[in-house]
Amino acid sequence: MRASYASGIGAVWLLTTGLLFALGQSAVEAKDMKFEVQLLWGTDTNQSPNPNHKNVEPEVKQKLKELPLKWSNYFQVESKVFEVAANQSKKQPLEKCAVEVKNLGRQIEVALFDKKGEQRHKITQALPKGEILIVGGNAPNSTSWLVVIKRLE
Repeated sequence: MRASYASGIGAVWLLTTGLLFALGQSAVEAKDMKFEVQLLWGTDTNQSPNPNHKNVEPEVKQKLKELPLKWSNYFQVESKVFEVAANQSKKQPLEKCAVEVKNLGRQIEVALFDKKGEQRHKITQALPKGEILIVGGNAPNSTSWLVVIKRLE
């Protein structure tokens, strides 16, 4: 009888420890995230017609070179930093579109909206700190608009 009582206590302890570990893991997963979103313009021209546009940072330029994109130059039109609370979403307006980021814990859900407010793209994936996600499409005159989402925290 004593052996079964001891094994029962051991099983309860093991289940309790497992439950606390699982709760701890979900608490770790569900934390606020900080992002930088950049609106880029892709073109084959060497200079942007808008003097306010900046060259993209080297890290983003390298990532763009790794993608099967046809444009040789990219210019940063706009950049914003924002936070998204755990299990919440935030819609960030940009000059030509809007981006909504939902913090799902281990993953994020990103929706891209056009100027009219119509959803054009939606993607769900992990985005570890320091990594970037690029979403975009064609624009007039053989150019493109790209949105770069970088996870800062």
